[in-house]
Amino acid sequence: MPRLLPWLAILALLALKPNRGWSAWWIWLPLACLAAGCHCLQLTFRGSPNDVSAAELLLNIPLTLAFALAALWLLSSYLGGHNRLRTLLGSLVVLAAFMVFTFAATVGWGVALEPLASLLDPRHCAATANVGLLALPFLIPLVLPAPGVAAAMVLCGLACRGRHRPFGLFLWLFMSLLAVWVAAPGLAYVLWRIASPGSAGYAPFLGIGLLMVAVTFATLLPFLILSAISPFFRERLKALLHLKPEAPPVIEAGRIEVPDVEPRLTSTLP
Repeated sequence: MPRLLPWLAILALLALKPNRGWSAWWIWLPLACLAAGCHCLQLTFRGSPNDVSAAELLLNIPLTLAFALAALWLLSSYLGGHNRLRTLLGSLVVLAAFMVFTFAATVGWGVALEPLASLLDPRHCAATANVGLLALPFLIPLVLPAPGVAAAMVLCGLACRGRHRPFGLFLWLFMSLLAVWVAAPGLAYVLWRIASPGSAGYAPFLGIGLLMVAVTFATLLPFLILSAISPFFRERLKALLHLKPEAPPVIEAGRIEVPDVEPRLTSTLP
């Protein structure tokens, strides 16, 4: 039953007033494709029916991001009517909340929340600190895609200059993700060198950043294709990126288009 909670949450979002219509139900298509793909990859890493490997747990991150993006697309009508900063913060909250909720419902509430709670509980912190620290490598990558995707969407909206071009938007979003996931590991590497001089080089940090570019863009791509095909979700994406709606053709006042007709000359001479 807990594994169905993310699907029920998306179903509840479809009941909101802006999402009442058959066009909004196409959100199930990219979500189902990503869920099936993640499930097939998890089966390849599973050694036995009761064995859960670290790779299988990490494969839940694209799945949690898929549910978070579906929720973001359905809630974009509430987020896109403000300035870019408020849209950024709202997108970040929606993505992070749905990623944690989906991971906790899919993997287990104990695996997702109890280790973090053990670090915050002063009565049991000393006894359970090792469990909490071992869980941090799973909790940090879990929430890490949320600020990266939110920041990349803001950069993509600025780079598009208020115009919507489907293929150009795909390229700008990829370049924005690349810029974010190269700058963030660079900052982490600088802080790491300040904390412990002479430690590991920049290559592992850059490798993690490029991996996050591939994972986030591959998860975003089905939703971008849906936005390119469906006018309903195209307007939702424009609201998130603060792109201008398509303007109707301008007709000048007092000007009437007259079809060009060739004059016919008739002779009245005898």
